[in-house]
Amino acid sequence: MKKEENSKGNRYGMVIDLDKCIGCGLCTVACASENNISVLYDESDKTRNIAWLQIYMVTNGKEFPETEVVYIPRPCMQCDNPPCVPVCPATATRKDPNTGTISQIYTRCIGCRYCMAACPYHARAFNWFDPSFPEGMDRYLSPEVSPRMRGVVEKCTFCHHRLMRAKSMAYAKGRRDLKEDEYIPACVEACPTRAITFGDLNNFEHKVSQLIKSPHAFRLLERLGTEPKVYYMSTKNWVRRMADNYLTGEFK
Repeated sequence: MKKEENSKGNRYGMVIDLDKCIGCGLCTVACASENNISVLYDESDKTRNIAWLQIYMVTNGKEFPETEVVYIPRPCMQCDNPPCVPVCPATATRKDPNTGTISQIYTRCIGCRYCMAACPYHARAFNWFDPSFPEGMDRYLSPEVSPRMRGVVEKCTFCHHRLMRAKSMAYAKGRRDLKEDEYIPACVEACPTRAITFGDLNNFEHKVSQLIKSPHAFRLLERLGTEPKVYYMSTKNWVRRMADNYLTGEFK
């Protein structure tokens, strides 16, 4: 796959500090509320439910009292070299050259789910049913995000509508460049421990571009060459190795 470059424009990404994450799930709730994620009649069926942001719990595999637990929030990785884009026959997903985010155009999606098979992070979900919400909840849906129809794939968009809103407000003030705190996804805003940092990876003044240079920063399954724009941080060596899918005994 040929990597698409967007070095001249914005390149939005995030850093999630796993040492700060407590697995409370507020980011997932904020994501679902902000993006009108449908509620199934049986949310216990994890093969059919929809979640743009999931939290995984991993351990170091040791017995108490040496047990360590880490929670890993997983949104769409917004890869610089996205495997989901070239496999889509309907061009329903593409990498935005101006922001670096991977879009999902629902009206083009034919529901083949090739993108889901190609994504190594399981960051996409398929709508098996028509959108439904608990009684009365429809009055609280976000007017900026359309509910998705049955038969299409959906995923995290870094709250793209918030970017459009921030740009409109900046244009009204005669500016084209956004300040660091003007565009923030819902999950970042909701995190009580401030474990998620968001910004422009191409802007050296943004904190996120400084955090990715930390020796404790890493990305999931880096050796696949997908070049995710979602970075993680942890001081625990076993976490960093597990994230890159090291084989047992491969490294000492």
